[in-house]
Amino acid sequence: MRFSYRRQPLLAATGLIAVLALTATACGSADGGTSDKPDVAASRTADRDGDGVPDVIADRLEEHGVDVDDWQGGGWKDWDEEQWLGEAEEFFNPVIEDLWDAERMREAEDPAKTISSQDASVDQGVSDPPPAPVEATPEKTPYHVNAGPVGKIFFDSPEGAMVCSGTVVSDENRPGRSNLVWTAGHCVHAGSGGGWYRNIVFVPAYNDLGRSEEELAAGAPAEEVAPFGQWWADWAATSDEWIAGGSQEGGAGAAYDYAVLHVKPEAGSKSLEETVGSALDVDFSAPAASGIDSLGAWGYPAAPPYNGLTMFRCIDRPGRLSLDASLPTMYRIGCTMTGGSSGGGWFRMVDGAPRLVSNTSIGPADNTWLAGPRLGKGAKALYDDLSMSYGGR
Repeated sequence: MRFSYRRQPLLAATGLIAVLALTATACGSADGGTSDKPDVAASRTADRDGDGVPDVIADRLEEHGVDVDDWQGGGWKDWDEEQWLGEAEEFFNPVIEDLWDAERMREAEDPAKTISSQDASVDQGVSDPPPAPVEATPEKTPYHVNAGPVGKIFFDSPEGAMVCSGTVVSDENRPGRSNLVWTAGHCVHAGSGGGWYRNIVFVPAYNDLGRSEEELAAGAPAEEVAPFGQWWADWAATSDEWIAGGSQEGGAGAAYDYAVLHVKPEAGSKSLEETVGSALDVDFSAPAASGIDSLGAWGYPAAPPYNGLTMFRCIDRPGRLSLDASLPTMYRIGCTMTGGSSGGGWFRMVDGAPRLVSNTSIGPADNTWLAGPRLGKGAKALYDDLSMSYGGR
C-alpha cells in the first residue's frame, strides 16, 4: 500500500499539454474500417417494417405490451415494472421531437451516486489513503474549442429528468466518423431491480459560453445551449455486473460502472465526431494507479454548490480504491465535483495524445474525491460489441 500522499505537478507549464489537449483530432482515415460484420450486427439493426425500430427491439416491445406511437405520445412516462425494460437487449429510445428544450435541460437534476466515507475506509481489499481534496476548476469557454469531446447527457428516470456527463470516443470500425459516447452505467440503467432510463440524449459542449442560469432563462441562443445539436442514443450498452449489482450507493456494480452509447442526430447526416471535430481513443490497457502520474476528470457537476450549467475539471495523481476484496480496484482522485459529473471521462496522456481511461462513478457524501472503474477486458468487449454492431452506421 502507499501510505503517503504527495501532490504531483501538472506536467510542466503546459498543464497536461494544454490541459490534456482535449481537442486533439482523432487519427485514422475516413474511409477505413471493417467491411465484414458479424451476424449479430445484422440481426441487431435489421428493421423489416422500416419504422426505425430494429426487429429485435420490436419483438421485445410486443412482449411487454409497448406501442411505439403511444410511447412517443407520452407512454414513456409509465414506469410500471412490466414496462420498465431492463435486460441488456431491451434498450429502446425513440426520438421525441422538442422534448429536451432549453428549460427542461436546465431544470434536470443529478442522479447522485455516493458512498459514505466510513464505507470507503472499511473495505477488505487494497486502498490507498483518501486523497486531499482538489478544487474543481471551471473549463475555459467556449467549450467546443477547449474541451470539444466533452458534453452533457440528459435522460428521464422515475424520479424525473436527470443529467450526467459524457465523452465522444473514437470508433475502431468507423475511423474519423464515430457516433460513440462513453459514460457511466448508472447514467443509462438503474442497476439491480431497475431498467433502462429513457429519452437519453447527448449534448456536446452544452452551454458553450458558460452562461449563468439567469442568462439561460432569459433565452440564450440555441447555438450556445447546444452548439452541435442534440444526439439521441439509438443503442446503449453497460456491463452485466452493473445491471445485476448496481445500486444508488454504487453497490457491487460500481467497479463495472461504465457504458457506451451509439447516438444519432435529430437532423443532419454527419457523424458526431465530424460534427464536433474530435474524438478520444479509449485505453483499455492503462496501468494500475501507481503507474499513472496524473489523471484529469471532466464533467458538469449539478449538485450544490454547482448548478450543472458549467463544465469543470480536476487533475490529480490517482490512488487505489477497493470496495471489496472480490471486486476490481478502482481509480480515485481528489476532486470536489458533485453529482452530474457522473459519467464524465477521465483522461491521461499517451504518446502526446489524451486517452480516456475511466469515468466518474462514485464519490463520498462530503464531495472530496471521485472514483472511477479501471477499464479492462470486460469494458473492451462491451465496446467491441457495440462498435461491430453499429460502427458501420
